[in-house]
Amino acid sequence: MSVGFVAMHYPHADHHDAFVARVRRDTPGCLSAECWVTAAGDAVVSIARWESEAAQAASMQALGSADVDVAYDEREVRPREITALVSA
Repeated sequence: MSVGFVAMHYPHADHHDAFVARVRRDTPGCLSAECWVTAAGDAVVSIARWESEAAQAASMQALGSADVDVAYDEREVRPREITALVSA
């Protein structure tokens, strides 16, 4: 069963480009990752998919060890909204 997520990031305007770059970062085991922005430009949307929960966990672990922050911080206007997905 494939797993994935859709994450809405709400960066301050001066951090928008950095968020887009972070979302586009390739991680091991990730089957696909897309970066979108809302038409209003107020949110960066990431959509990612892995072949399994184990592959997703390994990717998240790799991000953590690569000094890529995955937690909400002061660069964002409000906390991220993350929706976990499983294949139907």
